[in-house]
Amino acid sequence: MRYWLSIVVATPAHSSVAGPLTYRSEWPLPPGSLVRVPLGKREVLGVVWEVLPDSGDLPESQSKAVLGALDGLAPLSATWRRLVGFTASYYQRSIGEVALAALPPQLRELSTVQLARRLKRPLAAAPDAPDTTDLIALSPEQERAIAEFDADVRPALLFGATGSGKTEVYLRAAAKVLADDASAQVLVMVPEINLTPQLQARFEERFAHLGKAQVVALHSGLTPAQRLKSWLAAHAGQARLVLGTRMAIFASLPNLRLIVVDEEHDPSYKQQEGARYSARDLAVYRAMLESARSQAGDSVGAEAFPSPAGAAEPALPGRRRSAPPGGSAVREATSVGARICRVLLGSATPSLESWQATVVGRYQRLTMSERIGGAEQQGSLPAVRLVDMNHQPKHCTIAPPLLDAIAQRIARGEQSLIFLNRRGYAPVLACHDCGWKSECPHCSAFRVFHKIDRSLRCHHCGFTERVPRACPACGNIDIAPVGKGTERLEEHIAELLAGDHPVRRPDGSPLRIARIDADTTRLKGALESQLASVHAREVDVLVGTQMIAKGHDFRHITLVAAINPDGALFSSDFRAPERLFGLLMQAAGRAGRDADHGGASEMWVQTFHPQHPLFAALKKHDYPAFAAQELQEREAAGMSPFGFSALVRAEARDQAAAQGFLNAAAAAAQAQQLPGHDAVTPYPAVPMTIQRVANIERAQMLVESPSRAALQRFLAAWQPLLHQTRQQGDFKSLVRWAIDVDPLAI
Repeated sequence: MRYWLSIVVATPAHSSVAGPLTYRSEWPLPPGSLVRVPLGKREVLGVVWEVLPDSGDLPESQSKAVLGALDGLAPLSATWRRLVGFTASYYQRSIGEVALAALPPQLRELSTVQLARRLKRPLAAAPDAPDTTDLIALSPEQERAIAEFDADVRPALLFGATGSGKTEVYLRAAAKVLADDASAQVLVMVPEINLTPQLQARFEERFAHLGKAQVVALHSGLTPAQRLKSWLAAHAGQARLVLGTRMAIFASLPNLRLIVVDEEHDPSYKQQEGARYSARDLAVYRAMLESARSQAGDSVGAEAFPSPAGAAEPALPGRRRSAPPGGSAVREATSVGARICRVLLGSATPSLESWQATVVGRYQRLTMSERIGGAEQQGSLPAVRLVDMNHQPKHCTIAPPLLDAIAQRIARGEQSLIFLNRRGYAPVLACHDCGWKSECPHCSAFRVFHKIDRSLRCHHCGFTERVPRACPACGNIDIAPVGKGTERLEEHIAELLAGDHPVRRPDGSPLRIARIDADTTRLKGALESQLASVHAREVDVLVGTQMIAKGHDFRHITLVAAINPDGALFSSDFRAPERLFGLLMQAAGRAGRDADHGGASEMWVQTFHPQHPLFAALKKHDYPAFAAQELQEREAAGMSPFGFSALVRAEARDQAAAQGFLNAAAAAAQAQQLPGHDAVTPYPAVPMTIQRVANIERAQMLVESPSRAALQRFLAAWQPLLHQTRQQGDFKSLVRWAIDVDPLAI
């Protein structure tokens, strides 16, 4: 008998093949099956999307047959397929691109025999270890947060100060889910790979009675074999706890009951290439789908729910919803005793979108404002000290009062963290005679001077050259670095502290300075080794970029200093103040995490604008006040979360072609009056901030709307016009174009 199947395969972005393809099969295959099919001259992996009654418009003589199925693997669930389908539709990508990118790369290469051999490998037996999930005493705020979370069904935002014990709440929530259901699975997401090992170690220690095989990691830093092993364990339901980065939101978890998104505000949850999805928003949406499946099996479709983060019309301040998105389905599931999937977002500085969702009642807010510590120190956050650089010596990098505070910490055996979000020695190498600067010949940006290997390196295209002996333009040998990066800051601090009166450790030994940034952590294991040195108190002063300013539990750091944060205060990007406030609050949270030092911990901020309202809120650790002010400004301007936007980016060999393509496509959309056009405003195309990268010119067009639904209708109808516009002769030099829905940076 002949069967007709709709199968999705990985196709190039914006190709004419965007949806599922029709194949014939000699045997029945259920939806979700993984198969090998011919595509052109290649054999590729595909996912059976649905079973068709016939071949449709495709003549049987032109049909191609399924080459084989990956036996031994259970089909991907209908909920997983709905999640992938929604992601492709909402973020304007092909369904095959999203589906196949969510699967382990090695799965595409294994034969049926090789896969069967992998599946036969036995799991390690669970050790005979005691259950330690409830041995740690909870603070009153932790107990209240857990009780409130258990009593509600809405998505929950855990708004907890740094050091307040949010991780313990995650652990208790996971422990309850796993104890209540012997087959339940929990997904815990972190924003960056370097935060995964320490969290995984803590979960493995807490759930040692389950065995290490039931706690797995999923992120791009794993080898292909490791990633496949973790994915197979999750797909088979053998892994009870899955920890991963944004890619883990697409993990196949047949019994998912809880999703935890740690540091939910972090921009790393937004994919910046390919399908530009937000893993945080998809976590909320997936929990709704999983809950609906538990209530009514796999018969409930994704159309029963709004888009992520309330993609239906937003609930504006003062217009409280009668029920949260998906809430009615979840409540019904609870009332009939079905198992639901909860989602718990956590942050000390939540995204304004999530915060607004708690204001209007779509999300539940759980507050923990005090730090974990002793009776006297409990709740003490670092004191914030603003250094007015207008009153400091001219051109000084480290203000004298800050330098003295660092020296005092070293003398007492305490640690300091100096934060500068710019790596390299200096951002520019310049000649002051003729004005030459170290511009990249391939990008509209400067090459950064790295002193450690005497190189000029472009951080955009990677072009690298040795530092010239003299100015390439005039021959002047006196070329000098301009500005400071972490490499130069490390050197400068060492010079200042080893001056006429060298600063010593309590035992009289010389001080030790370490630097952690992308340059010092390139080799495998380098980051873990450096962090171990910090935890072992082998480092007195730690210099680094934002990668050390969030998520790490440094117990002996009592002083954190931000050297040059002013750049984001007056940025053209409307999200810049939100990112700066969050970064400074997170950096401050690295100080005083040990109760013995909590009362004496400090956060120093060097600024030329100490009267800025952002710093006033920072001094009080008052995120609600900052959020209220920002939300008021955004509502007046119609910006997120009160308005919705998308960026259409184009790359071409010349800037005129990139901008011309976008403007021509917008004119065509206006002429045809596409669905939703009356509620959508496309702005003229402009060059991107970094206009040229690797000899490719880049332009973008902002599209805004007060209605997310109208914006989605417009973008979906605009896609064919974008394809048609690209085929015009004037735009042959166009390299690529892409749509970024809900962009983080404009």
